Amino acid sequence: MPEINILPKHLAELIAAGEVVERPASIVKEIMENAIDAGADKITLEIQRGGITYIRITDNGCGISCQDVRKAFVSHATSKIATEDDLNSILTLGFRGEALASIAAVARVEMMTRAEGDDIGTRYVIEGGEELLIDDAGCPQGTTLIVRDIFYNTPARMKFLKKDVTEANAIAGIVDRIALSHPEVSIRFIRDGKDALFTTGDGKLESAIHSVLGKDFARTLIPADYELNGIRVSGFISKPFNARPNRSMQFFFLNSRFIKTRTGLVALEEAYKNQIMAGKFPACVLNIEANAQSVDVNVHPAKTEVRFADEKLVFNAVYYCAKSALEKGDSRVQANIQPKTQQFVQRQFMPQPVSGQQIKIYEQQLEKVSKDDFWQKTTADEYRQPPKQETLRKEIPQQMLVRDDSVFKVERDEPDLIPEQPKPQITVEVREEVLTVIPEEPKPEPTLPEPNVVPQEQVVTFAAVEEKEEIPEAEPYRVIGEAFKTYILVEQGQKLLLIDKHAAHERMLFEKFRAAQDSIETQMLLVPVTVTLSKDEYSAVLENVDLLAKAGYRIEDFGNGMVILNECPTAVAQGDLASVVMELAGYLADNRRELIPEKLDWIYHSTACRAAIKAGDKTSDYELNIFVERLLNNPDIRYCPHGRPVLIELTKHDIEKNFGRI
Repeated sequence: MPEINILPKHLAELIAAGEVVERPASIVKEIMENAIDAGADKITLEIQRGGITYIRITDNGCGISCQDVRKAFVSHATSKIATEDDLNSILTLGFRGEALASIAAVARVEMMTRAEGDDIGTRYVIEGGEELLIDDAGCPQGTTLIVRDIFYNTPARMKFLKKDVTEANAIAGIVDRIALSHPEVSIRFIRDGKDALFTTGDGKLESAIHSVLGKDFARTLIPADYELNGIRVSGFISKPFNARPNRSMQFFFLNSRFIKTRTGLVALEEAYKNQIMAGKFPACVLNIEANAQSVDVNVHPAKTEVRFADEKLVFNAVYYCAKSALEKGDSRVQANIQPKTQQFVQRQFMPQPVSGQQIKIYEQQLEKVSKDDFWQKTTADEYRQPPKQETLRKEIPQQMLVRDDSVFKVERDEPDLIPEQPKPQITVEVREEVLTVIPEEPKPEPTLPEPNVVPQEQVVTFAAVEEKEEIPEAEPYRVIGEAFKTYILVEQGQKLLLIDKHAAHERMLFEKFRAAQDSIETQMLLVPVTVTLSKDEYSAVLENVDLLAKAGYRIEDFGNGMVILNECPTAVAQGDLASVVMELAGYLADNRRELIPEKLDWIYHSTACRAAIKAGDKTSDYELNIFVERLLNNPDIRYCPHGRPVLIELTKHDIEKNFGRI
């Protein structure tokens, strides 16, 4: 049997630190939560190189007395709880007493702090769990903690850190959640020497949302507040029209602590049922206030997972909070159109005189019109006289004019009678009884099958039909028509084909994008589209800017979690581009480890799905014929990118068998 060893203190601290400190964002979370527990209302965070080399957090909280500084860096040393009963009513953000000890075990840490009432502060330096210096120092009330060179003594963990921009965006996500959960705290975030975030700390949640998520996102929200059996839910939810393609903008807090709750998520989406499209999700910033004894936050070291004593009660509170907010705040614009144009027409062309003076004016207008009338200026004899021969030749030099009684004939293009000058615009009245116009014989034109006439607003154009490559001849077929505006019916030999036009068109576009690769047709946007993303999505998009550009999406960083779309594939230029960017960002954030070809295929697939004709769209017979011909001459198109078949076959034998003919 192997011998059982007691691990050295240094090794045990490194193992314990792995549960608390995963990346620089974990350090920021623990220290900022401690600052809020200390009563700070102003916190300043500064990082360099994504927090890997430098993190500095300053607060104006209560500070730490000189005799307690060493204790703060001992494992399981905390001022938040003292007895077993305290675990049943935890209201602070931190309580385990592991944060500072774990951070000091894997980084170089320097602390300067002064407690309220002390005349002088304390400076404490510790590296890799080993104390190097403790001395008096002059500093303001509160605490300043500087963390340098994370994982300097554990290179195996250092290599798993991501790029500086990715780690910095992860820290920004932590800061955003803390700012939203505590609007009463003013937070300043400095990133590589530049201000990235500043909240006023005025205690208003809408101000924090405006600073963190942007004004465009804040405009889409409506207030929500509801209380049920001691549980209060308050905050903001999005209007149904502004639903998003993923859940990245759903923020739930429990007693001002960010949590991940399946109960709240399902309750919120149930409240939006039948009000938003399938595949869309609402956004929210909701804080659940509950009795500390009815929840258990001591589930995971990250403290983002909690357990409720009554899940049903929490579900109902969130559901009715969202439902009541939608009934009150989801107002719709009312349009009031008055028939001003009709009133104008009646006054202008259908006068209804009511006085003698108006009748006199109206008669004068009629008299003026009658004087300008053609029949008043031209007599019958003048009208019957044929026009002059020279005038006719000037007006119609390219045609032959023949008199009915064959008294005279006018040959065309006689240079001695037609002067060389620009063709004058002369209007000549010619009676049909006198002259007959014989136009030149038109050249024969190739005959084309005459398509059925469909109203312009109902015609949907297939993008794949616009290609001009030659199409090989297919087996004879006949397009019968379309069923449910979704399935094309085609008779080919002894078979009846049912084609799903959306699936087939989607596959055509997908193959077209894959074949084009770097030469996808794109369109520059006249007005660039600005999109607000979560910090994880924001980081994923910036990591894949070149990949998105290869697929036709030119995206630039706008800062503070926002990106700008300047160019997009022509096939989706008329769609909801903000939703397209959010969908792409959500996929890239959830599939960071996938290979580049797989990501690129997914982007092509998403673009093709949005650009393809939809089920229920009206299509002309001409387009159906061209589309079917292209499909049947390409045997490689059998499945859509989702894996669904693009067509199914019914043989004549099977049909006759079902009807009892054989």
